[in-house]
Amino acid sequence: GELDIDVNSKVPVYSFPCVGSYVGGDIVSGVLATRMHKNKDLCIFIDIGTNGEIVIGNSEWLMAAACSAGPCFEGSGIKHGMRATEGAIENVKIYPGTFDVEIKVIGGNTKPVGICGSGMIDAIADMFLTGILNQKGKMQKEVSDRIRDGEDGLEFVVHYRKNKDIVLTEPDIENIIRAKAAIYAGFSTLLKEVDSSFDDVQKVYIAGGFGKFLSIEKAIILGMLPDMPREKFEYMGNTSVTGTYLCMLSRKLRAEAEKISKDMTYVELSVNNSFMDEYVSGMFIPHTNIDAFPTVKILMKK
Repeated sequence: GELDIDVNSKVPVYSFPCVGSYVGGDIVSGVLATRMHKNKDLCIFIDIGTNGEIVIGNSEWLMAAACSAGPCFEGSGIKHGMRATEGAIENVKIYPGTFDVEIKVIGGNTKPVGICGSGMIDAIADMFLTGILNQKGKMQKEVSDRIRDGEDGLEFVVHYRKNKDIVLTEPDIENIIRAKAAIYAGFSTLLKEVDSSFDDVQKVYIAGGFGKFLSIEKAIILGMLPDMPREKFEYMGNTSVTGTYLCMLSRKLRAEAEKISKDMTYVELSVNNSFMDEYVSGMFIPHTNIDAFPTVKILMKK
């Protein structure tokens, strides 16, 4: 047929309904998978990717937006960035004082070929805590020999190699700070729309390509996720696929998906003044309002 799907001509094809310009059927599928639309408590769902789609709500109402985080967490626009596949540095630990770097690579003993989103978040959070970066995300060259001049300005060596070292550059860090600021601003803006705060949120569901590799602690230090009790966060994996499986097995759940899309209010953040204010405030590590990150504030004093 027109879709060029190689299946029996009698097989029905179901397409998840969209909500708005940048909130598609994958997000409806994700909400279905989390069951947040059945929860009486206020919940947040975030799909960390190019569009950074966010849904807040509960069993009574749902509100969605896309915060245009950009593709940097998936490797685009980052000098040695890559998706969370074999050979990607997924976790980074920088030791204070010595600035030695310990890495973990997807695939176990595989040699690192680049760094994925979770590794970037780990690295930048630790670079900040160890004094390599200031709150503006700028490198302090005198702090460590791993900081050097490169083709794109200052760069930090995450992993030394014989041929070409794996580095994070200042432009890389600027891109990541912009992305994390957009995500946090998306959370804050949607909560303001319903006169709520992070204190009211009982659950944060995290989905996305590298969600299962993400360190909640490091994402909070960076200022991408809110500083909330850690038990409120839950990894959900690829929720678009999970929701699809559910709908393949149940007409009732397909009807639920349709209802989710109809009940969900879409907020266009690009024309929202509050979002822009929140975005600018988030362009620091972790944020201009450090009191919103009490556990990070304590770490900064150590």
